[in-house]
Amino acid sequence: MNNLIISCPSCNAKNRIPADKQHLSPKCGKCGKQIDLRPAAVPIELIDSDFQSFISGSSLPVMVDFYSPTCGPCKAIAPFISRIAKEYLGKVIIAKLDTSTNPGTAMHYKIRGVPSLLFFKNGQIVDQIVGAPPETQLRQKLDAIS
Repeated sequence: MNNLIISCPSCNAKNRIPADKQHLSPKCGKCGKQIDLRPAAVPIELIDSDFQSFISGSSLPVMVDFYSPTCGPCKAIAPFISRIAKEYLGKVIIAKLDTSTNPGTAMHYKIRGVPSLLFFKNGQIVDQIVGAPPETQLRQKLDAIS
């Protein structure tokens, strides 16, 4: 998983925040002040080996974008998925899984086409969208589960 390097606005110290921990309201390691990650938030990149533990261990609802890097519709929705990751930080965890390199999880959830968006709450699927939804529809789903 990726790390975010964020400068503390109070003391200017650089802080390394694991992307999968960005929703936990991190504090500066030097001065202890809370760091606002909203401008730097990114979708969390999941892989087969950590998918189930991440989903079941999450205290927040999770939306997972099952995508392929060669898929046109996947590329089309990627910018607003990234934007939504910033806006919903602390309310819903936005994650993504590349189905071409992680086929096990995609097969487990019977993903036959990408993009497919699965919405989890308390480790269970509560909703899904197959295909590239309009941004307004995606926001409605996220508002409903958050």
